[in-house]
Amino acid sequence: MRTVIATAMSRSKREIPHYYLTDLIALDAAEAWLAAANASRPVAERLLLAALFVAATARAIRRYPEFNGFWRDGRHEPAAGVHVGVAITLRGGGLVAPAIHDADRPGVADLSARLLDLTRRARAGSLGRTELADATVTITSLGDRGVDAVYGVIHPPQVALVGFGRPRPHAVVRDGQVVPLPAVTVSLAADHRASDGHRGGLLLEAINALLADPATLTAPLEVPP
Repeated sequence: MRTVIATAMSRSKREIPHYYLTDLIALDAAEAWLAAANASRPVAERLLLAALFVAATARAIRRYPEFNGFWRDGRHEPAAGVHVGVAITLRGGGLVAPAIHDADRPGVADLSARLLDLTRRARAGSLGRTELADATVTITSLGDRGVDAVYGVIHPPQVALVGFGRPRPHAVVRDGQVVPLPAVTVSLAADHRASDGHRGGLLLEAINALLADPATLTAPLEVPP
């Protein structure tokens, strides 16, 4: 597995002109919403903050399709669906990034269940072949390892990777006052052949806006056929 990962990442850094952007996103609204939503739920059915991250990223990327898809034969091929690969660390070492298909469509409850199921099956070695091959963009998070930010390497032929650091209290300016708020550093690694920093900034701004109003992520997204 280490050899496969090293080969893919070496190809990525050799072929892809990466650029990186970060944004510090306040999570007070997201955490308050989660606490209220989980108050009446059994422990096994509680909604995950990670599901909010996936939902916000997938719906933001739907608005900015240059971050979704593949670079092949000298051009960007936008993907028809937003299939988010979620990086999962395996107990024996290494990682996999199985895809949540059409991750922009379900609500947070469905995404929470899918994330738990993917993690369980990834660590049991029972993932399906399409789950491992179909991702059109990847999300990685090392927050549970205690790091503030992650600057990822794009998985070719994808053209973007979104990273979430450790949610923790930060000094944030709110209404002209510096206040301690839970926040997370969100990073974007993107392929400069398919997008640019201006569009990348708009993508991070969209993720920020969605996490600031998490109620918009609860219902399944109506997508025209």
